[in-house]
Amino acid sequence: MRIAMIGSGYVGLVSGACLADFGHVVTCVDKDPAKIAALQAGQMPIFEPGLAELVAKNVAAGRLFFTTDLTQPVREAKAVFIAVGTPSRRGDGHADLSYVYGAAREIAAVMDGFTVVVTKSTVPVGTGDEVERILGETRPDGDFAVVSNPEFLREGAAIGDFKRPDRIVIGTHDPRAEAVMRDVYRPLHLNHSPLLVTGRRTAELTKYAANAFLATKITFINEVADLCERVGADVQDVARGIGLDNRIGSKFLHAGPGYGGSCFPKDTLALMKTAQDSGAPMRIVETVVSVNDQRKRAMGRKVIAACGGSVRGRTIAVLGLTFKPDTDDMREAPSLSVITALQDAGARVRAYDPEGMGPAASMLDGVEYAADAYACLAGADAAVLVTEWEEFRALDLERVRDVMRAPVLVDLRNVYRPDHMAQAGFTYVSVGRAFVADVASESSPAGVAAE
Repeated sequence: MRIAMIGSGYVGLVSGACLADFGHVVTCVDKDPAKIAALQAGQMPIFEPGLAELVAKNVAAGRLFFTTDLTQPVREAKAVFIAVGTPSRRGDGHADLSYVYGAAREIAAVMDGFTVVVTKSTVPVGTGDEVERILGETRPDGDFAVVSNPEFLREGAAIGDFKRPDRIVIGTHDPRAEAVMRDVYRPLHLNHSPLLVTGRRTAELTKYAANAFLATKITFINEVADLCERVGADVQDVARGIGLDNRIGSKFLHAGPGYGGSCFPKDTLALMKTAQDSGAPMRIVETVVSVNDQRKRAMGRKVIAACGGSVRGRTIAVLGLTFKPDTDDMREAPSLSVITALQDAGARVRAYDPEGMGPAASMLDGVEYAADAYACLAGADAAVLVTEWEEFRALDLERVRDVMRAPVLVDLRNVYRPDHMAQAGFTYVSVGRAFVADVASESSPAGVAAE
């Protein structure tokens, strides 16, 4: 099948490459000539494990193409996917749908024959109705159907998620469109991937509801972690204890500095605004958004407390910048709030991230970037582990202690064990674990507080 993918960002590029790998002929379209030229030269605009190899394989096989002109790809395609950005709109928090609607107008102008227009972008309920109206208004003689097919990709694991999905949601009541979509995903039938066909509005809401629920789980365990610190409990054991209940499940119960990235922050905000406008406010989601925003800044205060209440004039090493490992995505990353809080308190910040330093440099001022983790830690008065990259999970603790000015580590991802850190001579502070590890008090700054 010939498929056009409008938008070559994270969702469009991953989806297009995977569909091409299924055997479809896919053309990814983007308005940015520099991005298309880079893709044609084999250069990826994002970091995603395995993506460069997948793209190269399918370009070489003649199944994957890149262009700035959607005319021919749309005319030849049975299915045209809209995978453009839907950022939060300034001022009111609603999703900015201008790119979606612009793409719909351009598609309508050139589509030829029966065309299934698929909204892959994350959009509020009712967006498909407006896309359908735009298509019909632009091409009164057009033969088309509009389908909602939300994506459920995790950055860092997107290719596996696309090829082995928990579910495929298709929102349509048009039999012809459903048949085309089943053909699109037919290669996944061998994986027994559940295919759920619903109404279009139901599919649109399913995406937002899923992300809001996961964001709620994260926020819930973070608040449990705060309580654990006060009463002397261990949040990791609490998470295991409740996660073993099949009704709850263990995923997204890892206490930390709050959620970030391209999806959860904007999707929870958009759902909250949609619910308010519809007269059915979602108080739980509203609280989740508020608590998560406050938590990121609170993590900066946690680091300051670990340094005795002041970081003025001190060097703080930040390990990890991206909102999660295996991506270069800095959008809404907790590190941004942590670093800003430290700088506001007078600290000098030095940072290292395997993939995120380039994007971070355009978002943060006054940060020194290091070549590796140990260079980042050298001479630091304290360190804060913000993103749990694999290379931070097995640091040489003796070397770390020797290169730092003071062996103080604030671990916002609970990578290390408090008892091991105590034995290694560190003042160690983690999240939601009440173990006191302050063996390094003699070499620590005056007044350094252990957890």
